[in-house]
This record gives sequence, structure tokens and C-alpha cells, in this order.
Amino acid sequence: MQRELETAREAARGAGELLMRHYGGEVKVAENSIDDPGAEADLASNEFLRSKIVAAFPDDGWLSEESSDSPERLDKKRVWIVDPLDGTNEFIAKVPEFCVCIALVEDGLPQIAVEYNPVTNELFHAIRGSGAFLNDAAIHVSDQAELRHARVLASRSEEERGEWDPYQPMMKVELTGSVAYKFARIAAGHADATFTLTPKNEWDVCAGTLLVTEAGGMVTEPGGRKIRFNNEATLIEDGLIASNGVLHRSILNTIKATRASME
Repeated sequence: MQRELETAREAARGAGELLMRHYGGEVKVAENSIDDPGAEADLASNEFLRSKIVAAFPDDGWLSEESSDSPERLDKKRVWIVDPLDGTNEFIAKVPEFCVCIALVEDGLPQIAVEYNPVTNELFHAIRGSGAFLNDAAIHVSDQAELRHARVLASRSEEERGEWDPYQPMMKVELTGSVAYKFARIAAGHADATFTLTPKNEWDVCAGTLLVTEAGGMVTEPGGRKIRFNNEATLIEDGLIASNGVLHRSILNTIKATRASME
């Protein structure tokens, strides 16, 4: 997988350079149109990634947030699952918590993963069975075992909607953009866990799932089921949990108990 990994790393860096050309741009509203730097950057990044990866591996399938989906990918053994800009709201607001996400999936399981934050120049990568890395230095999840002391990353929009209100007293909640970047921070041991009960798409979490698991952590749906990728329906309906592994059972039980108390 070294050729695939190097192609993905080079593509992610190139896409990151494109994103930075739009970073901090203003949303301009004209008659019957909106000039949105986030949308422009997303599309530019997607076109760049596709041109580089498909040219290198023309027989593989392709699934991206910014490309029209095709059922042909379901018959492919290998599929690239890509989010050219995860964290668009943060990108537009000039909050450096977004990234380019690239994963190669084989028979439903991610084999390589690359995430790149061009503002912080953090390049995360993983190969199945070979560990996870940040800028070529090996990384590992934290060893925090007590949920009440755990740094748990939460979505700003979910927090604004009050979805984290029941959990605030139970853990140290930190607001962070981009679910993919949350996963990367957990893989690097910079936080202990994250979870969402809001549906997510495969491209949001595929690369991050491999980063977390190769760094020693765990990713499941809230019911505890592990996630497979390249499904016909790309939406992961129930949300998901990513943790350092030690905290996973506590989080599963906390979500279950909280849901039961609200019924």
C-alpha cells in the first residue's frame, strides 16, 4: 500500500494548498446568487483529488461528498472514499479545525487513511496493521480511563441545539469542528473521545476510523456495532462513537442510560 499511501498524501497536500487560497474569503451575496468560498474550495479540492487519485488508480471505485455517486463502486473490490473539505463551517469562519480526508477501502474495510489540516500543517496517516502517524511520528490514543475526567469532543451545532446538555455534567466537553478532525485528535491522544447521535456519511468518518483504530482506539455505532464502508446507503443513521477504547463501554452505557431516562 505504499504507492497508494504516497499518492493520497501528495493529493491531500495539494488539495490543502487549494483550500488555503480560499481560506478566510468572504461570502458575497449578489442578486440571485451567493459567492461562497467554502463551496468553491470544496469543489476545487474534489476536482484536484479525483484527478490525482483516479489517474493513478483508474480501476478503483470512487465515493466523494462532492461527486455524483455511481452504483458501479459497489462492484469494486477497492474504493476511494473522500471528503475534500470536512468542516466547511469552520473553514468559512476561519477556525482551523477542518481537513481533507482520503481513505482507501477494500472489501468494506479501510486500508489506508490520510487526513490533512493545511492551517496547522498536520498530516495524519495510517495503514491497516501498521499503526497511525502524525507528520511521520507514531501516535497513540490516550490512557484516560475515567469518563468524568475525559476530554470529549463535541460538535458546536449539536451543542447549540442542546444535544450535549445531558452529558455536560458527566465529562469534560470541548467544542471542536469537523468530525474527521475530532477523530484525528483522538488518534493523536490530544483528546479522549467523541460521539454523535446525528447521522453521518461514510466520507465524514472513514479515514478517521482507521486513524483511531490503528492508534489503539475504537469506533462503533452507539449500539456497539462496528462500521463497514462502501455501502449502497452511505448514511450512518445512528451516529457513532470514537474513543481511546478504555472509555468505550462507559460511553455506550452512558448514552443508553441517558436515552432511557429521556423516554
